[in-house]
Amino acid sequence: MAKKAAAATPDVLFVKSKIRDYIKSKGCNTSGDVIDGPALNAAITGILDKAIGRAKANGRKTVQEKDL
Repeated sequence: MAKKAAAATPDVLFVKSKIRDYIKSKGCNTSGDVIDGPALNAAITGILDKAIGRAKANGRKTVQEKDL
């Protein structure tokens, strides 16, 4: 059963401490749901999926900065 739960949860694509540090550097505090909730990871995944689609549409397998 543990494998099914792990498969349903996507890998985190960011470093939590770096996100907290960045937000703190801007003078704000970080709510736990920002880091542990699915929204941030979903936003990052969405950006990457669009970049991958653009690279493929242009006949490339390499995602480049311009695809972001």
